[in-house]
This record gives sequence, structure tokens and C-alpha cells, in this order.
Amino acid sequence: MNKEQLHRYISQSSGNESNVCQIYAIKDGEVALDDCWHGFKTLDAMNVNSVTKGVMGLLAGIALDKGYLKNLDQKVMDFFPDYTVKRGEKTIYDVTIRHLLTMTAPYKGKSEPWKKVCTSQDFTLAILDYLGGRSGITGEFRYATLGIQILAGIIERATGEKCIDFANKNLFEPLGLPERILHGDSSKEDQFDFFMNKNPRKYEWYSDPQGTVTAGWGLCMSARDMAVIGAMVLGGGLYNGKRIISEEYLKDMLAPHIKLGERFGFMNYGYLWYKPFDDKEVYAAIGDSGNIIYVNKEINVSVGMTGTFKPRIFDRVEFIEKKVLPAIRTAYRY
Repeated sequence: MNKEQLHRYISQSSGNESNVCQIYAIKDGEVALDDCWHGFKTLDAMNVNSVTKGVMGLLAGIALDKGYLKNLDQKVMDFFPDYTVKRGEKTIYDVTIRHLLTMTAPYKGKSEPWKKVCTSQDFTLAILDYLGGRSGITGEFRYATLGIQILAGIIERATGEKCIDFANKNLFEPLGLPERILHGDSSKEDQFDFFMNKNPRKYEWYSDPQGTVTAGWGLCMSARDMAVIGAMVLGGGLYNGKRIISEEYLKDMLAPHIKLGERFGFMNYGYLWYKPFDDKEVYAAIGDSGNIIYVNKEINVSVGMTGTFKPRIFDRVEFIEKKVLPAIRTAYRY
């Protein structure tokens, strides 16, 4: 399959690929693929859903590198001395930053309290009410989009600046990417539109009324943004000669810390990044509707893909490996 065939394939698709808006790939530091659908242009952005988590994993590493975080085993509650822990709750005192990054933090209840958190004035403090529980620290994987919100609060309290400002100064700007602005309307109607609207968005990041960004979703990026971030990861934290994040942290972030079950395709999980295969140097930050940063160290390729809201579309790794990479190979003959 070449680039033209790939474009036609997506244009004519009525299945899982019908919602793809952008694909941008970088190989060996050069643009290898730049294509768009549904009226999108290269520099248009959209809510990339849980790819946001992958960016938060990077921001945690940058905060660690700069000394704002002592280590990943710091207790979460060290950063919230003003939070009133409910009587009888003990587990919350044992939860660490590492538990948040590996999704092994424990939570009360079987489902996430979306309504309670997203209608509150402070999303971070609201989700702290959900952290902990009677089972203690079990080491079990529990995917919690809202739970990652605590990481945004930690970064703000550790650095003394808003998470979006920290991200702009230490990630987006050094990578030559547009700065993000806050999207602060947290009404029920606006939240629905933010997820469902199929039109391009500004370079924005959803936030609570306090101006703290949502850490598990709500970051708007283009496929190009994501491919550039992927290229930085490929470079061991270097981009155009600039050190963005330490190679040591990246190795730890991408290392398999948890083996996932059938729901997540038996992939491995690092610090908010996936390792899809046991035997390949392939890594990904993955969001609903097929949004993804795909990084392949074996062939030095990073791919960013965006997609409008489409239920039950999650993992684009197979599509990239079977359709996108062949189109790049045709051009590069490798």
C-alpha cells in the first residue's frame, strides 16, 4: 500500500477507519507522511482523549528531572496537607506518584464519579474523595481517567505554577509546538460538545473552574503535535539538539511495569504509556476514537493520528502496522 492508496482506503472506509482526520509520520527526523480527511488541515487540533495521559506521563518526568518531585515514591498526600481525609480512611496515605503513573492506585467504588467531579469547582480535590478504600494497596491495574487528575494537582503544587504553564514552558515550546490555552467552560452541555463535536478545535486544554487542566483527557493536539512528541521520545528525550526530558526517565516510563488483560489487548503498561508487544520496541500513548502517538524504535518512526468521536474505537496500533507503515516503506524503500 502506498500513500495514495492509504488516502483512498480511509476516504472510502465505512468502518473503523472512517473517523480518521489526520495522520502525520516522522522517520529519521524527516516528515514521512502528512495527510488529512474530513476537511481537517495539518495544523488543526482536536481533543485526543486519553493521549492526554501520555503527555502527563512526560510532564511528571520533567518535574522529576527538574527536582520539583523528589522521587516517584513520594506519597500523594504530601502535596495536599490542606485536604481533610475522611475518618477511618487509611489507604490514601500509602498511595504514591508511581501508583498514579502505573494505574495501580486504589479507588473506592466500582465506577468513576464523573458527575460529582466534573460539576465541582476543583476537580483535583473532588477526585481525592475517591482515592483509597478498604482493600489497601493491591498492585492491581485499575484504569481511572479521573484518578490521573491528581497528577495535575501534584505538578501544580510541586512547581508553584499552573500545569498548562508548566507544559507550555517545558514541553510544547521547546518542541516548537503552539502553546495551549485553557478551555474553562465546564458546563454539562460544553463537556458533551467537547467530546462529540467533529470540527477542528483550538490549541486548548480542558480545565476545571480553578484553571487546572484535566489530566486524563481534554488536551487538544494535531497529529503533527503528537508525531513531534513521538520523535522526541525516539530521540531519548532530545529534540533538535535540545534536552526535553532525561533518557533515564524515558526508559523507566516505557518499561513494562504491568501486564494488562484482555480488555487492553494483553499489552504492557509503563507510566501512562503502552508497550503493545513483548518482543518489539514499539510504544504508544492511546486515546479513545483512535487517537494515538505511536513510536517504533526499531525503524525510527513516530506516527500521530487523530479521529473524531467514534464509540468502541481504541487501539490503532494494528492499523498503523498493517496500513500506515507499508505506505511509509513504499516511499523510503526500507
